[in-house]
Amino acid sequence: MHMTFRWYGEGNDTVTLEQIRQIPGVEGIVWALHDKQPGEIWELDEIEKTTSHIKSYGFNVDVVESVNVHDDIKIGLPSRDKYIENYKQTLRNLSKFGVKVVCYNFMPVFDWTRTDLFHPVGDGSTALFYEKDKIIDDPKKMAEYILEKCEGFTMPGWEPERMAKLNELFEAYKDVTKEKLWDNLKYFLEAIMPTCRECDIKMAIHQDDPPWDIFGLPRLLVDAPAIDRFLSMVDDPYNCLTLCSGSMGSNPKNNVADIVRRHCDRIAFAHIRNVKHFPNGDFSEASHRDCDGDIGILDIVKAYHDCGYQGYIRPDHGRHIWGEKCRPGYGLYDRALGIMYLLGCFDTLDKFDKK
Repeated sequence: MHMTFRWYGEGNDTVTLEQIRQIPGVEGIVWALHDKQPGEIWELDEIEKTTSHIKSYGFNVDVVESVNVHDDIKIGLPSRDKYIENYKQTLRNLSKFGVKVVCYNFMPVFDWTRTDLFHPVGDGSTALFYEKDKIIDDPKKMAEYILEKCEGFTMPGWEPERMAKLNELFEAYKDVTKEKLWDNLKYFLEAIMPTCRECDIKMAIHQDDPPWDIFGLPRLLVDAPAIDRFLSMVDDPYNCLTLCSGSMGSNPKNNVADIVRRHCDRIAFAHIRNVKHFPNGDFSEASHRDCDGDIGILDIVKAYHDCGYQGYIRPDHGRHIWGEKCRPGYGLYDRALGIMYLLGCFDTLDKFDKK
C-alpha cells in the first residue's frame, strides 16, 4: 500500500509540505484545485503549478480529492452533458501529470454532515461530532453553524457561495428520488469510463457521510448491498471505491473489514479513521487506535494486509490536539499519529507473515 496525506494547498492549510515531509512513510500528497467550482475544467497551467510545487518536496501527486461533480449531473438536467464533457477534459489534463486516482462523491447538497466541529472528547482534545436529534428539519441553521465555526477555512461542500443558495438547491433536488439518483450516477459513469480507460485514471467514489438519508435527501452509498450494486451497475475496473472506514462505520451495522475482503481489487483509495458510537445514535470521531472506537480498525488493516492491497491509503479526520488551530478534522498532529499507528500495524503484520 502507499501512504498519503491530504493537503489543501499553499495558503489554504495550516499544515505545510515541509511538515508532512517529516512524517515517516508518506509517499504522496492527496490534493485538489480547491478554488475550482464544480463543472469547471481544470486547466493545464493550473495543474502544473500545484503539482510541481508538491513534487519539489519529493511527493507523488497520484491521487486527487476531489474533482467535484456538478449538481446538474446529479439532478439529471439536460445541461449535464456539457458538464460531463468538461469532466472528461479535466481527466485528460490530470493524466498528463501522472494522476492515477480521482476521489469524488455523488451526495446531494451536502458532501458531509456534522453538528459539532469541535466537540470535547474528554481528554482535552476535540473532534467532529454528529448529534442525531439536531438533524431534523433545519439545514440552513446547521449550515450557518458550520460556516461560523470554520474560522476562516473554506470546507469542501460547505462553500459560502454554495450555502447562500441552499433553498435553490433543495428546490432543484425535490424530485430526485433514490432510484433517479442511481440512474444519474450510472449515466455519469458510463459516459466517463472510456475516458478513464484512455487516461488510466480510476474513479473512486466516496461513501455518503453519514450513511443514511438526511433532510429528506437520498443517499446511495450507505451499506454493503449498495456497494455491491454500485460496482456491478458499471462493472469496469476503472469504476472503483474510495472506501472510508469512518463514513461506513458511522452505522454500527456496517462491517468495513468484510467489505474490504469482498472488494479489495476495486478499492483504489482507502480513508481510515475511527468512530465512537453512542446508544442514542450519536457518534464522535476518535483517535485511530482500535480501542478508542467501535469500527474495528485492526480488523480493517488486517483485511487490507491479507488481501495484499496495493492502493493508496490516508489517515482520515484527526482530533484537534495539543492546542492546534486548524481546519476541522485536518490538523497535523493527530493525523501524523494516525499514520504511525497504521504503519505500525502493517509493519507488525508484515513481520509475522515472514515467520
